[in-house]
Amino acid sequence: MLSRLSQVARHLSRPLPNIAYVSAASVRGSKALNSTMTTSTTASERASRKIHTAACLIIGDETNSHYFAKWCFGLGIILKRIEVIADDEAGIIEAVRRMSERYDFVVTSGGIGPTHDDITYKSIAKAFNLPLVLHKPAHALMRKLSKPHPNQPAFRWDEDSPALRAKLRMVELPTDVSRPLEEQTLFPCADLWVPVAVVNGNVHILPGVPRLFEKLLQGLTAFILPRLTDPEGKGIVRVTISTPLPESEVAGYLAELAERVEQKGVKVGSYPRWGKKRNTVTLVGRDKEFLETITPEVIHYVQGRLVTVEGEDDDADAETKE
Repeated sequence: MLSRLSQVARHLSRPLPNIAYVSAASVRGSKALNSTMTTSTTASERASRKIHTAACLIIGDETNSHYFAKWCFGLGIILKRIEVIADDEAGIIEAVRRMSERYDFVVTSGGIGPTHDDITYKSIAKAFNLPLVLHKPAHALMRKLSKPHPNQPAFRWDEDSPALRAKLRMVELPTDVSRPLEEQTLFPCADLWVPVAVVNGNVHILPGVPRLFEKLLQGLTAFILPRLTDPEGKGIVRVTISTPLPESEVAGYLAELAERVEQKGVKVGSYPRWGKKRNTVTLVGRDKEFLETITPEVIHYVQGRLVTVEGEDDDADAETKE
């Protein structure tokens, strides 16, 4: 992880934000205080307020903090905290309550699979006194898009079995029955059945598998862009450029570009898309006219093209993986 963070810093020619990395042990002493934390802010208010700060809760063994840090940095979101905790119900409950209260945008990673130790949904439901409810649209997508495992020839979707009950655990989501269902679940990627449950308005529950985490997080960008503003109320503009070149090929140019445009408040991002045909370069800032003046240059040097939806031109070129 440290090597990846160093690569991010080199690409962008500036250090990452001052992030607090902590473990469950370091916050155990404050559990009693935080478990009784109350607020007058409603889930709907959290779901619509502007995003300035973010936090990430890594549950279990998977670590996606480097990608989340880079994603936040590219969007101009201040990443305030990353915590790594075990699959422990009490620890998850305390941490997710505290993060939801303190930060605008919260992501959890891991613990939503089909096995006994995947307790994230259950724990977050308990944290906010919500029931676990079978999400019918996600269930329908799971049946449609998931491929049968060759070692489960006898599995049937319409017959009760331990395997079916295990699968259903992944689409039984914390649900506030008093709020519209569409405000509590997002499907950022059309080719995935995996939902992103949104709890208490600002807690977004993602899987820990790195490729799934990265793809879903990138898909969430379109949902949150309208909520990104600076304290003066100016909107954030994001330019996305698709490139067939590997990151190592464009790293030098992007480092030089990042240093050159930093004084204009522009952040330059580079996102590898493992297994895909093209990678992504982003320009993020608040001066739309300036971004428009440098975009043609960037397109030229990365041999890319401007896109409105990342991945829309994946079939245009040969695969570029590092």
